[in-house]
Amino acid sequence: MATHDLPATMKALVLKSTSEPPTVETVPTPQPTIGSAVVRILAANVISYTRDVYNGSRKATFPTPIIPGTSAVARIAAVGPDATKLQPGDLVFLDCLVRSRDEPTDIILAALADGNTPGSRKLMHDVYRDWAYAEYCFAPLESLTRLHEQRLTGAPENGGLGLKIEDLAYAAPLGVPYGGLRDIDLRAGQTVIVAPATGAFGGAAVIMALAMGARVIAMGRNTTSLQRLKERVPNPERVHCVPITGNVQEECAALAKYGEIDAYCDIGPREAYASTHIQSAILSLRHGGRVSFMGGYTENISIPHRVVMRKNLRLQGKWMCERSDIADLFKMIETGVLKLGAKGGVEVVGEYPLEQWKEAWDAAAENASVGRYVVIKPWG
Repeated sequence: MATHDLPATMKALVLKSTSEPPTVETVPTPQPTIGSAVVRILAANVISYTRDVYNGSRKATFPTPIIPGTSAVARIAAVGPDATKLQPGDLVFLDCLVRSRDEPTDIILAALADGNTPGSRKLMHDVYRDWAYAEYCFAPLESLTRLHEQRLTGAPENGGLGLKIEDLAYAAPLGVPYGGLRDIDLRAGQTVIVAPATGAFGGAAVIMALAMGARVIAMGRNTTSLQRLKERVPNPERVHCVPITGNVQEECAALAKYGEIDAYCDIGPREAYASTHIQSAILSLRHGGRVSFMGGYTENISIPHRVVMRKNLRLQGKWMCERSDIADLFKMIETGVLKLGAKGGVEVVGEYPLEQWKEAWDAAAENASVGRYVVIKPWG
C-alpha cells in the first residue's frame, strides 16, 4: 500500500487533559516519513493502571492533547522511503518503548512517560506524541518487529500454531520481565525468586522464567492468589510459593527450604517499596547471585549492603527491554517454547472498541493478575 492509499482521516481516542475524560474523534491520519511507518492497529494492550495514568491519579508526565495507548499488534499500512525490510501488509508487534536514534539513553514510553531527559521529552512532545488507541499509528521503524504470521496464526494442520491476533498481544507484558531476566543471564536449571509475583507483570515474569527453563519461587502477600498463579501457569511443578509475611526471618526460613537460589527479579509496584520481600530475597541468594530491579518504586529501598558486598552479589536495574529481546521473545513463541493462549495459562478477559475505552480501562484494573489481560481493537 503506497502512502497515498491511507485514508485522509481516522478514528482515535483523544485525551486533552487528565482532568476530563478522553473522547473518540475523527483526526488526520498520520503519514510515514524517513525512519518511520504507519501501522493499522489490530489489538492494543491495556495495562492495569491505564485508567489511573490518564485520569491523573497516578503521576506520569506526557504532553496533551495526546492519543493514548501502549504496545500493540498491528499491520504495516505504509512505510517511509528508507524502509528495507518492513513492507505494507506485514504483521508486526508495535513496542511502546522508543529510543532516540542519536542518543539511545533518551527513552520514552510512547503516550505514557516522556522520560527524564531534555532529549526524551523532545522525542515525545515533538515527534511521537500519539500512539495506539487509534485506527492508525505513526511509529519509528525500530519499534516494529515483523512477525512470522503463517507460523503464529496459521492452522495447525498447515504447520501453524493457530493463535489469534489478540493472543499475540500478551507479548507486551511478557517482554517487560524478559528484559530483566535476560539481563541477569537467567539460565535453564537455575532458580529465581519473582516478587511480588501475583500482579500482571509479576505473573508474566513467572511465565517467562518458566519458559526460559528456570525453577521459580513466587512470593506474594495473598496466599490464595499465589495458589491460583501456580494452578494457572504451565509447568506448575517448577513453581514454589512463599508468602510475604512482613517478617524477614520467617521469609528467609521459607526460602531456604528450596536450596540454592541463583537470582531474584523484583517487579513490585510503587507501593511496595518498604516490603520485607526485598530484604529477604537478597539475603537468600547464593554467593555470586544476581538481582534485577524492575519495580516501579519511587521511594528509596533498603539494601543489606554488607551481605551484597560479602557475597559478591550483582544488583542491576532494568527499564523494560531491548529491541532484540522482542525478536527473541517471538522466536520462543514460534518454536513452542513459550506458549500463549489457553495452553500458556493466558486469557483475554476483554476485547473492546475505542468507544468502550472506559469499560476497557476498568476491566484492566480489575483483572491485574497472572495471564489475564485486556485489549482495545479500534476496528471492532
